[in-house]
Amino acid sequence: MYTTREIVQQFLNEVRSGQAPDRVHDLMAPRVLAHQVVSEAPNTVERSPANYAEHIRAFLSVCGAFRFEVTELVVKEDRAYARWRQVGQHEGEVDGFAATGKPVVEVASAVYRVEDGRIVEYWIQVDREGMRRQLESNMASPVGIQMLSRI
Repeated sequence: MYTTREIVQQFLNEVRSGQAPDRVHDLMAPRVLAHQVVSEAPNTVERSPANYAEHIRAFLSVCGAFRFEVTELVVKEDRAYARWRQVGQHEGEVDGFAATGKPVVEVASAVYRVEDGRIVEYWIQVDREGMRRQLESNMASPVGIQMLSRI
């Protein structure tokens, strides 16, 4: 069986990176609690491998084939903290921001909990304000970025 580090590394490098979204079926449990850590409106959603793969495909349609870099990975027992930087092109409409083709950068982090060789829960934080400012600068539109922030 793989270690927590190996499972989370595979998940980030293959699934979250957009390289192989369907690999999620091997790395996530059938039911995953996804805690959206948002100051003004914390939220927990239930994810399945199929809807997570679809989520990544939707992200690819908005940001194109993005460059994904894990900048930190810390593991302790059944949990792994990961921070990443993702650079893509604004290729699809996002909550009122029409595609500009300009670069967009996402900085985010998550804590993943692994049980029986699969991710069963995670807590994610995304720099939504930084993304909003980029999109606003690229488009000059005051609309939010809810789709990008629901990872």
